[in-house]
Amino acid sequence: MPNTTERRAIGIQKQSIRLHTAMAIFVCSVVIAALTVTGLLIAKEIARQTEKNLAGKAMNIAQMVARSELVIEALEGKRDEAGIQSFADGIRRATNVRFIVVMDMHHIRKSHPDPTKIGKRFAGGDENEAMRGKTYTSIAEGTLGRSLRAFAPVRNSRGKQIGVVSVGILLNQVEEAVTQSTRIVYIGIGFGVLVGILGALVLARKIKNVLFGLEPHQIANLYQERNAMLESVREGIVAVNRDGRIVVANSEAMRMFHRAGIDEDPIGKQIEDFLPTSRLMHVLESGTPEYDQEHALNGMTLVVNRVPVKVGQEVVGAIATFRDKTELKQLAEQLTGVKLYAEALRVKTHEFMNQLHVVLGMVQIGEYEKLSSYIQQITHHYQMEIGSVSRLVKDPVLAGFLLSKFSSARERGVNLHIQGEGVWPSLRPELTEELITIFGNLIDNGIDAVEESQTKEIHVSLSFDGNVLSLTVRDSGQGIPEELHEKVFEKGFSTKGKDRGYGLFLVRQSIARLGGRLSMTSNNEGTIVTVHLPYEEKE
Repeated sequence: MPNTTERRAIGIQKQSIRLHTAMAIFVCSVVIAALTVTGLLIAKEIARQTEKNLAGKAMNIAQMVARSELVIEALEGKRDEAGIQSFADGIRRATNVRFIVVMDMHHIRKSHPDPTKIGKRFAGGDENEAMRGKTYTSIAEGTLGRSLRAFAPVRNSRGKQIGVVSVGILLNQVEEAVTQSTRIVYIGIGFGVLVGILGALVLARKIKNVLFGLEPHQIANLYQERNAMLESVREGIVAVNRDGRIVVANSEAMRMFHRAGIDEDPIGKQIEDFLPTSRLMHVLESGTPEYDQEHALNGMTLVVNRVPVKVGQEVVGAIATFRDKTELKQLAEQLTGVKLYAEALRVKTHEFMNQLHVVLGMVQIGEYEKLSSYIQQITHHYQMEIGSVSRLVKDPVLAGFLLSKFSSARERGVNLHIQGEGVWPSLRPELTEELITIFGNLIDNGIDAVEESQTKEIHVSLSFDGNVLSLTVRDSGQGIPEELHEKVFEKGFSTKGKDRGYGLFLVRQSIARLGGRLSMTSNNEGTIVTVHLPYEEKE
């Protein structure tokens, strides 16, 4: 299977012509083809109209001459026929036609541009219909060449036909007129093609800039990779465009919507209609991000981050990422328990290494008697600690954690004492994790509380009556003011500085999950925290 780089290389080989080049060629081809076809049709129509106009002109002249009193009287013999020639020749020069021929019913010419042709028979053979009284135009070969002819019958006052008038325009004159009429069309086509090519190049460059120079196969790859990333994250993601319409909602977002009882497809809907309290429109309008905000959705509590999407300095959309607060709490508490356990192991390891260094130093200087005494002292000390813990706690993980707290307290100069009544049994793993969080945070808070006291003592009492696990942590610190008794359990509240104030908050959360209860008393002689947890032993 080719990897992503190889697939992109294959895509580039398949698409040898770049997008903006292909688009410029395509648009130019369309413009040229459209203008050429349109121009040819227009030119053809102009040519037809020009021929029609010339034919109409010839017909109008023929009918005007045919209605002339001079021509009618001359054909009837009431006037000299020579007047027809001078009259027709004057009209011909005035109207710029090639010829005006007046003939009698015997096809004999009475006028002609060439006087030598007068008195001879009309040439062409297309005058027969006119001799029968019809008015029409035709194209025929005459003595002057191939011409467009208009025929009109000549009638006297009684309506009797006494002759025919033929007005002709040579075809080369017609073609010249058509050429002149269509020349402007072809000039327009050429100019239009030039403008179309320039427009195509500008459009192609504009599209290239809009797409950041990416080719279609690269855009397709980015789209697939984006979808893969959106579907792989554990956070719900919803994005809206500048109009406030939802354009992206990944599968995790859909899962949370379903859990909240929202089964509609959000894509294309207005965010204000789909999630009225999402605040994405506010972020879209203000351009200001919002981080770690709690949002209630049909009984679910979500932790939401909202950020605007900017292109340059313009806000073009907004994105919200969110996760179920319950899941985050569980993760945080698990991580807190692991952190406490890891810290306890670190302290234990550090203390053990120090003791090994002492043993090594005594061996090197040969103080074997003092070494023996030192080892007996350490052994006795550990036996007392192990004995006190193992007598009270049967769960090995929790017992090991409490033993490590002895080392942690000694490292900070604090005396830790563990005593009690009854034996805590082996516990379920999930309960052990919660107890590590509770013990670890209460003992650490006690150690912090006695740091500035002359007497640095912490007493931990354990008891179990078969139904309730009880533990009490008492320190010799300066106490907590009464007005802060509830506030110290709030998330993020601390009198010890920034990025603190999570220990007691996590303790209360763990106790609440286990269905237990917590009480606290405090004065200037110290603080006592008591925890009771219901527990039923399995047979």
